[in-house]
Amino acid sequence: MLLSRVAECLYWGGRYLERAEATARLIKVHTELYLDLPRSANLGWSPLLAVTGSWEGFRTGHAAADEDEVISFLTVNANNPGSIIASIAQARHDLRTTQAMLPAAAWHVLNEMHLWAMDTRDNAVHRRTRMTWMDEVIARCHHLSGLVTGTMSHDDCYSFLEVGRLLERADMTTRVLDVQAGILLQQLGEGSEPYGDVTWMSALRALAAGQMFRRASAMGAPGPQALRFLLKDPAFPRSVEHCLIGLSRALLELPHSEEPMAGCARLQTALEDTDVASLTGSGLHRFVDRLQLGIAELHDEVSETYFRTAPADSSVLAVT
Repeated sequence: MLLSRVAECLYWGGRYLERAEATARLIKVHTELYLDLPRSANLGWSPLLAVTGSWEGFRTGHAAADEDEVISFLTVNANNPGSIIASIAQARHDLRTTQAMLPAAAWHVLNEMHLWAMDTRDNAVHRRTRMTWMDEVIARCHHLSGLVTGTMSHDDCYSFLEVGRLLERADMTTRVLDVQAGILLQQLGEGSEPYGDVTWMSALRALAAGQMFRRASAMGAPGPQALRFLLKDPAFPRSVEHCLIGLSRALLELPHSEEPMAGCARLQTALEDTDVASLTGSGLHRFVDRLQLGIAELHDEVSETYFRTAPADSSVLAVT
């Protein structure tokens, strides 16, 4: 029998680790784009706050969204639950509760990552050392993910980790598309975006999709093809479709998964029924909003099914 609180810790551990990696990659790519584009492009740092959903928290204690303030808030601010430092710390807290369920080597890597991040956190903010720090976060997350995938039994514990990881990944993909690609599509055909191809490739690289997109796509307008790739490509690990396929498989291994499985099916139907290449800026925004609401509902369904059980049996799930 698996404790409900253990299942929830595994789920959130998966989410927080994915969030740390995704945020590191997002900051790295945005910094590269900022350095590559001329000042006339008017690229600021506020898109990072929009993608991560951090605007409200940032406004509370900051007057302006300048580089140092935004990067510090998203990397080392312990009071921002979405910062890289806080995400790693929270993943460590959640998975320490479930340490017996994890391979010993995986726990060691996670603990070392937490200690390293705390010791080197000043390097995250300074532009001179920022890229190396972000690369190290990404590499350590990949190392941990590989250990878990390759050495942990693919049982119910693993399934809860996967559900959390894939839900977080799908959410980040939709956020990147909404903030970056939505702006570009709105300007498509107006001749007002001379850096459209560069910014599209930045959106792809923010999701580690640049090389796989070039391999899979024919030459042509990058916007619609990139949008289709990030939403619908079933083979690319960070596309929304691929995440939903993985979620369905993970949920299928768990008991009482009818409601969450139905939520996955609704999202997949929405993708299948939409010609994403024809979406304009406003149309894309509405469609991505719909996907994000569906992802939030899926999180609620997972929580209601597995983590918020009735008082009489709140301590144990029927998971064997």
